Amino acid sequence: MARRGAGRLKREEYEDRPERAEMTAERTTRPRRPETERSDRLRSEAAEAINRGEAGRRSERSPRALERIPLPDSPLRLPDADVLFRRAFGDRAGGRALGRLEEAARAFSDERFQDARRILNQLVERTSVVPEVLELLGLVHYRMGHWRAGAKRLEAFRELTGSTEQHPVLADCYRAQRRFDDVAALWVELRDASPSAPLVTEGRIVAAGAIADQGRLAEALQLLEKSWKIPSRPREHHLRRAYALADMYERSGSAPRARELFTWVRGHDGGFADVADRVRSLA
Repeated sequence: MARRGAGRLKREEYEDRPERAEMTAERTTRPRRPETERSDRLRSEAAEAINRGEAGRRSERSPRALERIPLPDSPLRLPDADVLFRRAFGDRAGGRALGRLEEAARAFSDERFQDARRILNQLVERTSVVPEVLELLGLVHYRMGHWRAGAKRLEAFRELTGSTEQHPVLADCYRAQRRFDDVAALWVELRDASPSAPLVTEGRIVAAGAIADQGRLAEALQLLEKSWKIPSRPREHHLRRAYALADMYERSGSAPRARELFTWVRGHDGGFADVADRVRSLA
């Protein structure tokens, strides 16, 4: 469920923390995030990310977490992409580079990931100090299932910006590689930073999924249940967390609780993922 890229995460977090718009994570001069990433894609992929961890399980020990530079107290205030490009290449070439970044963002939005990757690789070879390039390239790799390459670019984005904005995606890259200690470390960073309820929810779902992948269903349930209550006015992230929690109930053998929560999700959004099928299967 947390497997969304720039635009898969629906930027609800900025409604909660508008001051973050001044930080690196959300600059108005950044190429527009692909807002056209449709809600039906978000919904159809909600189940995929939860269930992905059940396949291809192996018994080998998870590698130790990487040693990371601690994050600052808040994301760094960095110049916009156009400023950084012009500093690196001069006015004319910098303007062209910005145009190429915008072209890559459009390709990403249109799901032309090969085109986006080609453009972004050309840009990152010329300069590695533009956060938007690193971030978008990491997300392109993520959408293509290139977990190691995606993690590499998003780790660079984390270090350059001091931001937790892409921690759920980065953590899911590591979950796919069964680097569970890295998932746990990133979850702690995101939880402690608490940038917004939607973003923390995404990280919580990935962290719980990684715990469940290791066969620790009770602990995964505990993480998803912590401070959970049915909201009176549910938003997208509430539905995603409820779906993940219901899935975990079903996997743990608590069919009545799973059915109740799946039914609640269906009541608010009948087209969310495969929730209608899940309710029927538990009837």
